[in-house]
Amino acid sequence: REHGGAWEYQGVAEMKNGWQTKTLDQISTNLDSRRVPITRGVRSVGKYPYYGASGIVDYVADYIFDENALLISEDGANLLARSTPIAFPVSGKYWVNNHAHILKFENPATQRFVELYLESIPLDDYITGAAQPKLNQTALNSIPIPFPPLPEQQRIVGILDEAFDGLARATANAEQNLRNARALFESHLQSVFTQLRGSPVVPIGDVAEVFDGPHATPKTVDAGPVFLGISALQDGRINLEATRHVTPQDFKQWTRRVKPQADDVVFSYETRLGQAALIPNRLECCLGRRMGLVRVNRKQLDPRFFVYQYISPPFRKFLDSKTVRGATVDRIALKDFPSFPISLPSLPEQERMTSRLDKLRAETQRLESIYQQKLAALGELKKSLLHQAFSGNL
Repeated sequence: REHGGAWEYQGVAEMKNGWQTKTLDQISTNLDSRRVPITRGVRSVGKYPYYGASGIVDYVADYIFDENALLISEDGANLLARSTPIAFPVSGKYWVNNHAHILKFENPATQRFVELYLESIPLDDYITGAAQPKLNQTALNSIPIPFPPLPEQQRIVGILDEAFDGLARATANAEQNLRNARALFESHLQSVFTQLRGSPVVPIGDVAEVFDGPHATPKTVDAGPVFLGISALQDGRINLEATRHVTPQDFKQWTRRVKPQADDVVFSYETRLGQAALIPNRLECCLGRRMGLVRVNRKQLDPRFFVYQYISPPFRKFLDSKTVRGATVDRIALKDFPSFPISLPSLPEQERMTSRLDKLRAETQRLESIYQQKLAALGELKKSLLHQAFSGNL
């Protein structure tokens, strides 16, 4: 049955002849009592890996283990987030601190079988602590493991490893293709705006008005006008997937300085520098903190052309030269922004270049969508294979 968005493999012993349900203390030896934590200040640097909850933390001058084993995260946010593996094999000479359980198995196939199984299931029901999630040894030992005979374990592990090798290659190819599509667009932006060096150059303030939003954050609500934060700016577009909203009363207050309208350009002047986007039609929104707004003179400057120039490598390089490095965040001085120079070819030339860039961007987005869908499909295929394997149907 499905539990928490992932599969729970229960009752496997009844489903598949010869399978049993075991716990980890029945099929492995726990070596936790041999772990020794070493604080950073007293570690002697050396060649031996020093493991923690999510892998290698450091390299030290000595070791306490010299054997094949499976490490399982004992604590940390990753037990719930699962952004990196929570079960990983170790071998050779190494040291383990008290943030990872260490289990030794009689057979490498059993170790790999358990590793794959633990990576395929949610562990929420076995974890304690909200601020600092923890999987203690008692809870770890209570996790039921579907346990077929050794030859079946070996067969399943062999099939999965071969399939996962192929999936890893396909995933790497799709990720590279995704990077290539984005790099192609970046390269074209670089080429287009490098070739503009002979065009007239004017300060932004000569062809546009620059505004700033309130230096505060209102209380957000579930519905209403959009509160536009800097996280919504993504490569020249506004992404509203994680939209926050404000009340009509706060919207009125937050738009006293400027009320964003279609074709205004919004940009970040702190942290995510070099990001800008057009306000789309019919978007009722107000500016968040660290957001600026440019309202261009349409008789002189195409707002789409301005966005492309803003996110182009040459302009981002210029912004970098004007960046004030802070202890916590980097920023550009908004008072200086109107004096920043931009290239200003004729309006027909701007429109011609923008049209060409629009077409290339549309093609880039089409390719990105294809590769992202492929990556999602590969991820689902891996989940499906794991479900089949541990349900005894592989």
